[in-house]
Amino acid sequence: MLYDLSLHMGYIYDVPASGARHILRVMPLSLPNRQRLIAGSVKITPGPDEQSNFTDFFQHPATSILVRDPHERLDIRMQARVQVESQPVGADFSPLLGKLPEEIDDCWSIDPSSPHHFLGSSPRLPETGEIADYSKQWKATNLTTLQIAHAVCAQIHKDFTYDPKATTVDTTPKEAFRLKRGVCQDFSHVMIITLRSLGIPAGYVSGFLRTIPPPGKERLEGADAMHAWVRVWCGETAGWIELDPTNNIPAGTDHIVVAYGRDYSDVAPVIGVLKSYGNQKAVQAVDVIPLK
Repeated sequence: MLYDLSLHMGYIYDVPASGARHILRVMPLSLPNRQRLIAGSVKITPGPDEQSNFTDFFQHPATSILVRDPHERLDIRMQARVQVESQPVGADFSPLLGKLPEEIDDCWSIDPSSPHHFLGSSPRLPETGEIADYSKQWKATNLTTLQIAHAVCAQIHKDFTYDPKATTVDTTPKEAFRLKRGVCQDFSHVMIITLRSLGIPAGYVSGFLRTIPPPGKERLEGADAMHAWVRVWCGETAGWIELDPTNNIPAGTDHIVVAYGRDYSDVAPVIGVLKSYGNQKAVQAVDVIPLK
């Protein structure tokens, strides 16, 4: 599938902000045999006084900006064209859950895709007793790692209600779990903790979701903003697979990857500090337009 993407993120301040430093991660990745960034651009208003590009630990391109002078709003607009390849559906070569620790121990790499980075707590995902208890329903099952990942994805989709008014970007997984409501970030965070509680490496994926459904298909939830789903390590042979608990589907050609991380803190599209007081209003609009 070939897509044209557009993203508008804006911040409107009650009182003009100054000395604003931000890091942006909004441009889709190029991934071998998965997706290709054909062209892309980012426009920032007001124009930054300083701007530099770098690659973070997880090998994602990021942009650092500084806006010194007072400004009442910050606008970020990204446009890109991306080719997304369909992924073959193979046999389940993932180990039984009880055998997974052996395969993790046999992995000596600590590169960005190593499962060791995605097992324990991370900045936004502390160990949570209630979610660990929730995970126990899969602990004694004679299922493969991949089967458990699919089962957890389906159960969270069943138990939780998509409700964009129930949570905010700062809602903790524990709060979202108690509410059983939220958005893609909440669904993904709860699923990640559930899997990690079982000893299954899992991480967070930030990206875009196709907004125009194929003929006869319903529109997928969460398509009017950046989307999030889950990456699960299913053993040395099966490797990483991606599941979308918000919609209970595997990530496919409708899903366009921007960044991989341990949780939202590693992949936030905009993060930073500024000098101001009062409130701010955030706006976001996304269009994912299929071309063929």
